[in-house]
Amino acid sequence: MQIDIDITDPRWANLGLAAIAETAMGAVLGRLGLDADDCEVSILGCDDTRIKELNADFREKDKATNVLSWPAEERGAGEGQVPDLPAPDVFGAIELGDIAISYDTCATEAAAALKPLEHHVTHLVIHGLLHLLGYDHINDADAALMEALETELLETMGIPDPY
Repeated sequence: MQIDIDITDPRWANLGLAAIAETAMGAVLGRLGLDADDCEVSILGCDDTRIKELNADFREKDKATNVLSWPAEERGAGEGQVPDLPAPDVFGAIELGDIAISYDTCATEAAAALKPLEHHVTHLVIHGLLHLLGYDHINDADAALMEALETELLETMGIPDPY
């Protein structure tokens, strides 16, 4: 798996974002039957200032958030249905897209929920990657599908149900 990580907030390096992302993404891709060696993802490990700018630019929401994602290709499915898996391009690569994650918001949320920060970040990396793969939580059926998969994946890593 090719993960291009851009860390603009050094707290992410101290936490080990690269290792967390590799483990979380490997679990998702393995569970879905995708060859991780073919997949490409970019991650921006930033702070609230940067993610607030991105959220304003791309979602017209002038506030910080925990994670944002930009799929390389729209892969949505019908309500409550599993999205189709992406296929490799002519070079054998599967470009999934980009994820941005804010240290400040993640740390605040983890502390408020009395969760280890590593567990919360693992959940949010899984969440962001599932968005890149076409999963969403816009309606109840889609949210139930996505949350069940997140919970299953986290459980395989020894992380309690975040919901």
